Amino acid sequence: MGVDMETALAFICGIIAAASIYLMLSGNLIRFIFGLVLATNAVNLLIFVSGRLSQTQPPLIAKDAVVPTEPLANALPQALILTAIVIGFALLTFVFILFYRTYQSLGTVDTESMRIAEPREDDGEDAANSGVNPDKPQQQEGA
Repeated sequence: MGVDMETALAFICGIIAAASIYLMLSGNLIRFIFGLVLATNAVNLLIFVSGRLSQTQPPLIAKDAVVPTEPLANALPQALILTAIVIGFALLTFVFILFYRTYQSLGTVDTESMRIAEPREDDGEDAANSGVNPDKPQQQEGA
């Protein structure tokens, strides 16, 4: 594995990241979750590639040596990837629970249909035309 394989993996990281962005912007919660999974995998692969691929020995020092005598594999990217996998799994679990609760309360996975929390557009127009401020409480007549 040399420079050619690192270049290929870098392009694969870009393709996976582009696919994840496409899925996350599609407007469907299920596709968003798949895009999030792809994004975490792309970041993990990017961390792995940034650690340089090598076919050297594992990072072990001989018993009688104080410092390594030959080139060693870098263990830091592998440790970072392991941590990122755990954090990604926790994030994915939270997103699945949030998705399930949203689907339970709204009955849809389409983000365009999820406008319950947003005010309707005609509410602001009616208040503007009547001269009434919808944020200010009205006083009772005769009080």
